Amino acid sequence: MKKTKLIWVGLIVLAWSCGPKPAEEATEEVTEVIVPDNTLTEDEKSAGWMLLFDGVNTDGWRAFNGDSLPSNWTVEDGALKALGHDGGDIGGDIVFSPLEFEAFELEFTWKIAPGGNSGVFYHVVEDPKYKAPYETGPEYQVIDQLGFADPLEDWQSLAADYAMYTPDLEGVVKPAGEWNHSRIIFSENGASYWLNGKKTVEFIPYSDDWNTRRNSGKWDAFPDYAKSKTGLIALQDHGSEVWFKNIKIRQL
Repeated sequence: MKKTKLIWVGLIVLAWSCGPKPAEEATEEVTEVIVPDNTLTEDEKSAGWMLLFDGVNTDGWRAFNGDSLPSNWTVEDGALKALGHDGGDIGGDIVFSPLEFEAFELEFTWKIAPGGNSGVFYHVVEDPKYKAPYETGPEYQVIDQLGFADPLEDWQSLAADYAMYTPDLEGVVKPAGEWNHSRIIFSENGASYWLNGKKTVEFIPYSDDWNTRRNSGKWDAFPDYAKSKTGLIALQDHGSEVWFKNIKIRQL
């Protein structure tokens, strides 16, 4: 009996020594991978992402209906910066002209000056009869949600599909001057806007609901709004300083 007992004790000790260690003994060191601004990882390149701005050159960007980058835009600390000199929403906007996009996923990082207002447009059509991108292109609203001088309607709010779909912003609004991460996913099967990791807006383009909103009266003065299903990406200078970087896109 004593010999059998000793054998069982030995087996128990052996099993314990070979078994999993407590959590504090089994931890692994996790190395955070920091991706430099205005670059793509190898995985992103393989997935079809392309940069629209490398942090240094403004290649591909020019004035809406123009042939060169206007003087109200510059590069500052790796970001495309609107200086806000014009003080309005006509004449200061820029487009990425080499490519038009239809279904896409777009990401960008941005910050805005206190009280500032701006936006990111897509499906923008150029023609002398249009004075600004908003006449044809839907807009992801960029604005100082907390410090804008005038009260904002829901449809004017940050990360809204401007004048179309109102956003859910709970828990993700940052003060002016802080960097934000935004994303637009657009296809005819469904579209969504994102802010700092949260989905703010979701809709089905060209659906009955979308058409009702499109024809509700807001766009009566701009009959070609959102008629084109392809077009250019545009950034708005609405008379205030705003910075954009990490602008990348992939076709869907």
